[in-house]
Amino acid sequence: MVDQNAALGLIDELRVAVPEEVRAAKRINAEGERIMEKAQEEAERIVARAQEQAAFLIDERGLTQVAEAQSREIVNAAHSDADEIRRGADEYAVSVLVGLEGDVVTTLQSIKKGIALLDERRASIEADEAGGRMDGDSERWEDQAAEPSTGLR
Repeated sequence: MVDQNAALGLIDELRVAVPEEVRAAKRINAEGERIMEKAQEEAERIVARAQEQAAFLIDERGLTQVAEAQSREIVNAAHSDADEIRRGADEYAVSVLVGLEGDVVTTLQSIKKGIALLDERRASIEADEAGGRMDGDSERWEDQAAEPSTGLR
């Protein structure tokens, strides 16, 4: 038989650990999405600023060629900044997910160890029970062999 209290304790630990890992993974995914949205908003803001600046240069100075060149530079810089922000967000998400993977692997190993321990206990209990039946039989035979034979059995 399996020690019911130990098994229930292990199950309770797993109930607590696994959902927390899932919640952590969801938080990480949400954080990654938030970072990506923020990067996109920042890129759009920079592009809008570049367009406003280009319009200002055209309207105020009449320098169409300069305005277009600066606009392209600002847009390119905005795209470059957005790409860099995305790369940073991706690196952060990967590092967090790698850490989470390690936690999940550790939890899985704990689960496997718990299962193995419970299997060993069950096997030990079954062996003890089987050994107890044999010992009881051998004692009975020894008792009968030690009794003087009276012919009345």
